[in-house]
Amino acid sequence: MREAIERLPVDVTDLDLVFGARVVDALMPSMDEIPDAFRCGAETKWNRLFSDWFFKGIVNLRLTAKDGVDKEKALRHIKAIMVSFEPAHEHKEAACAYLFSLWFKDAKYKACKVK
Repeated sequence: MREAIERLPVDVTDLDLVFGARVVDALMPSMDEIPDAFRCGAETKWNRLFSDWFFKGIVNLRLTAKDGVDKEKALRHIKAIMVSFEPAHEHKEAACAYLFSLWFKDAKYKACKVK
């Protein structure tokens, strides 16, 4: 598995956060690069974070970045992937979960209730 220092987050503009499809291919690791442990249906804490955020919404997100990782840059990078309509959902989930695992040590948050 790659270490965080080998794949660092890139700068993502506000435009990229609104229209992620414009840059999403450059932001996402290919499915071949993503370990099976993060593929759709996986039960990692990072897959749960993605699913809760994507389907329910979350509040009080507290992320602990790994050494050498710019927390805000990493979060913007992942958000740009999450908002894009371009990739298949399975690829989007796996990519985000994998990137969360590379760049963050831990996450604490509360999932919103679905009405």
